[in-house]
Amino acid sequence: MLQDHARDHLVVIGIEGMHCHKCEQAIQRSLKRLAGVSEVEVDFPTAQASVLFDASRVGVDDLMHAVTQAGYKAIGFTRNEFGVN
Repeated sequence: MLQDHARDHLVVIGIEGMHCHKCEQAIQRSLKRLAGVSEVEVDFPTAQASVLFDASRVGVDDLMHAVTQAGYKAIGFTRNEFGVN
C-alpha cells in the first residue's frame, strides 16, 4: 500500500546526550511510536533526528517530547513547512 505524503512535513531535531548507535535506535523507536510519523532517521555523528510526519496528526512539541521520553535532550529544531510529494 502506497502512503500519501502530501501532508507530510520534515523537521530536523538537534539532540544532546547520544553516546552511541544504540542511542540512535532508542530515539528512533520513541519517535516511530507516534501516530502520524512516517519516517525517522537518527544520526549519532551529527546529533540530529530527521522526522517526516503528518502535521495534522502530530506536532513538533510531540516529537520533541518523544526524544525527552527516550532519555535525551531535544535542543531545537528546523522545519520544512512545505509538503513533500
